Amino acid sequence: MPELWAGTDAGKAEHHCTVIDAEGRRRLSRRVANDEGPLLELIGEVLQLSEGEPVTWAIDLNAGGAALLIALLVGHGQKLLYIPGRTVHHASGSYRGDGKTDAKDAYVIADQARMRRDLQPLQAPDEIAFDLRILTARRYDLAADRTRAINRLRAQILEYFPALERAFDYSTSKAALVLLTGYQTPAGLRRIGEARLATWLANRKVRNAKAVAATALEAAHAQHTVIPGEKIAATMVHTLARDVMALDEEITRTDTAIEARFREHRHAEAITGMPGIGTLLGAEFIACTGGNLDAIGTSGRLAGIAGLAPVPKDSGRISGNMRRPHRYHRRLLRVFYLSAQVAARCCPTSKAFYERKRSEGKSHNQAVLALARRRLDVLWALIRDQRTFTTEPPRRDLAAA
Repeated sequence: MPELWAGTDAGKAEHHCTVIDAEGRRRLSRRVANDEGPLLELIGEVLQLSEGEPVTWAIDLNAGGAALLIALLVGHGQKLLYIPGRTVHHASGSYRGDGKTDAKDAYVIADQARMRRDLQPLQAPDEIAFDLRILTARRYDLAADRTRAINRLRAQILEYFPALERAFDYSTSKAALVLLTGYQTPAGLRRIGEARLATWLANRKVRNAKAVAATALEAAHAQHTVIPGEKIAATMVHTLARDVMALDEEITRTDTAIEARFREHRHAEAITGMPGIGTLLGAEFIACTGGNLDAIGTSGRLAGIAGLAPVPKDSGRISGNMRRPHRYHRRLLRVFYLSAQVAARCCPTSKAFYERKRSEGKSHNQAVLALARRRLDVLWALIRDQRTFTTEPPRRDLAAA
């Protein structure tokens, strides 16, 4: 019996699985519900069809609705390849017919797995990396929600009280948010007065309460006109200020959970030993890479995934043109870019490298990206050798030599 390839077009409620042999002939094609019982039945049916010969499974999702199927296949020791949906989309154009169906996509996935040798197998997930992926994604959403809430808050204040909108930086000042939970209008601020407002703020543990009160009263005295809709707008500002404060508290709790889980990872010490990488960036690195660099293979491939390895754009007699790849992991690039920016200021070795690139005529972004690429190689070596960062080269063991 020939080897079989099973391609799965994953969905939320249902998947479509198509099994082909070495000649590309369909041996099975059917839809299956995304529940444990039907999925186990499908796995058993495909294994029975193979009659003991190996089966290579392929899927176009590596998380989300495909998580249950992936866990079942990995748990049954099946070889499972991941084919990104974009790859499936581009490959579909080379197959007969312009139509798009789940059955066709499943066949394309299976056929690509049969022909290609560069696809990455999915392995059993690192439990800590999986947890960090959930936590860092949650923090990313919270930070985005906070930014949107602050933008709405400032836009609302600007409509009826522009002097107060200019008076504080609401993205960094907790005191300004506390102020808005009690007083939002010029008349309300003037009624309470500077002294009583300072006391009110101090009772709520606001730092520099007198300075905050003075700034708020200065803005209140600058406007005596009541804008239409001020009452409802002030209510909305009160609600938004409380929302931002609640988001701040949840972000703090999430940061604590991220740090505690990250410290349990075997690579945590090596990662945070690199200047510029703290627990949050380190946790995001583990979440993006899965915590297992063996599955990636080389530092060059990791650089390609992060968008730090330029790709050639040659044609005819034109050669030597290099550009950043269009497809790369943006969150992973963010980890290395931000850490390189910090290291360029606080690490003498990184600072010297950055300044050398600047002296060569590179722009700030180009110099930071070059530094990020160099630091990626260093981090790879530290994790591989389980060492911590040092500016001194590792000493050779003379006894072993």
